[in-house]
Amino acid sequence: MQSENRFIDDLTRMMSGAMSAAGGVREEAEARMRQHFEGLFARMDLVRREEFNVVRDMAALARQENERLAARVAELEGALAGGKAAPKKAAAKKAAPKKAAPKKAAAKAAAPAGNAAAGTDQTPDTDS
Repeated sequence: MQSENRFIDDLTRMMSGAMSAAGGVREEAEARMRQHFEGLFARMDLVRREEFNVVRDMAALARQENERLAARVAELEGALAGGKAAPKKAAAKKAAPKKAAPKKAAAKAAAPAGNAAAGTDQTPDTDS
């Protein structure tokens, strides 16, 4: 009976040692895999989630500021023209696309081609 208990005790100790060794191997394998993937991600020039969230929030704030400033510009232009300013959101959406083309057309109509004093270039237009 004594021999069976010793055999079982030895077997238990051996299994316990094997389990602890397997746990150490697992931890080492995880550490090596983590190092490998961190190096791979560093070479791929990826950004971390926290950095991405910060930049996304900054872009949203910049977009809001841009919309606010566009509405303010439209309001000031309306006041300068002597008329009432349109509501801020409508002015910001309507004013931006329509302003670029009329200014360009007005500048071409006001200054003859080749007039250096008016700020136009002296090369003929070859768009057509």
